[in-house]
Formats: sequence, structure tokens, C-alpha cells
Amino acid sequence: MGFWRVPVPVLALLLLHVPPSPACPAACRCTPGEADCGERGLREVPWSLSTNTSTLWLGYNFITVLGPRSFPPLPGLRLLSLVHNRLELIHSQALLGLGALQELDLSHNHLTVLTPETFLPLTSLATLNLGSNRLEELEPGVLGALPQLQALLLQDNPWVCSCGILPLWRWLSHNREKVREKSLLLCRAPEQLNKYPIMAFGDESFRQCQETSLSSQHYIAFFIIGPFSFIASIFFCTFMGSLIVFYHSLRRESHCWRRPRICRVR
Repeated sequence: MGFWRVPVPVLALLLLHVPPSPACPAACRCTPGEADCGERGLREVPWSLSTNTSTLWLGYNFITVLGPRSFPPLPGLRLLSLVHNRLELIHSQALLGLGALQELDLSHNHLTVLTPETFLPLTSLATLNLGSNRLEELEPGVLGALPQLQALLLQDNPWVCSCGILPLWRWLSHNREKVREKSLLLCRAPEQLNKYPIMAFGDESFRQCQETSLSSQHYIAFFIIGPFSFIASIFFCTFMGSLIVFYHSLRRESHCWRRPRICRVR
């Protein structure tokens, strides 16, 4: 029985039309739509990722900083996990191009500060895990930059329960249904409030902070009234000084009228 042979030109044409396999970094394991780059000793995000990647696992590595545009173009990325790295800093442009991201896990890192600009590109983010970091407070703009946020995890952070935590407490109070593990949001400082639940505070707890806080209208009023008050005080002092000089002049003239010989001697 003979074998059917494909002509060489036809075979070459077929090979040219074979779709290329999706890119996969050497340090990762890839399946359609998913790249598992966890536990690989990585210090940065690999760039040779398929643009079709929808799930990216980067946990248990040694990434310390996410600089500007740390990720390649991943328009279809839905889930990103950076759990158990050594993240200390996330640049304000680190997450550009990840607008389709729906779940972000940054737990078990060394984050101390987050800025609202960092999360502005994540217009579709629904779940954010910031648990087990080193956050002492959180700017309200950070959470306000996530319009689709539905689930937030903040447990096991060293929260400082002073006036600086008031913006976070306000957000938590108005979004209780979005906060998971509420009972694990505990104060670390000051010492007398150690392990006190943040959600147990009431309005009266922050009354002093609210009274001392000034709105923009207050500052504008100070800038307007301040210069006028200064000028008015100068006029007042000049007027009072003139009155005193005039008063002493009258007394001297009256004294001279009564004792003209003494005034002539002077």
C-alpha cells in the first residue's frame, strides 16, 4: 500500500498558515488564557506574555517595586495576583493598560502608602485585597478612584486610630456591604486602642477631629479677611497714636497758658 505524499510547495504553504502558539515566559506555565508565574523567584513582571492572558499569577516571588508601565499590554486581563511578594511601592502609572481588570490581590506585602492615581486606570475593578500589608491609614481618594468596587479586604494592617483614619472610617461607614472581614479591622495604635475594632467607632469618637478640620471656604475667608485685618490694625494704631499726641499737645498748651514763664524757659 503506497503513501500519499503532499507536494513540497503545498506542505510549505500549510506550515506558513499554522497559527503561532501564544507567548509564554520561560519562567511561567501557561494554558489558554492563564499564565502561572508564581514561586519562580521573579523580581519583576515578565514581559513576554500573551495579549490574550486573562489570569496572571505572580504570587510568592520577590517583586519589591512596580514601576511605570510594569505590565505589557494585557487588554483582556481579568485577575491579577501579587500575593506574598515584597511590594513596597506601586508607581502611579504601574497599572496602565489594565482597564479590564476585575480582581486584584496585593495581600501579604510591605505596602505603606497608596495613591489615588495608581488605581485610576482600574475602572472595572470589583475586588481589591490589601490585607496583611503595613498600611496605617488610607487616603479616601484611593477607594474613590474605583467606581465599580464591590469587595474590599483590609484586615491585618497596623491601623493608627487617630484623626488620620477619619476618611477611611467614613468610607467604611457608608460602604459596609463592600467590606469583607469587618471584625478583623483592628487598631494597632495608640496603645490604649490596640485591637479595638475600627467599625465600632461612632461619630462622637471623631468629634474633636471634625471640629478642628477646616474646609476650603474657611481658608478662603482667612485669606480675604487676613490682609484687611492687618491694614485696619495699622490705621487703628495710627489713629490712636494721633489722639494721644493731640491730647498731650492740648495739655501742654493748657499748662503753658497757666504758667507762661515756665514754657518760655523750656
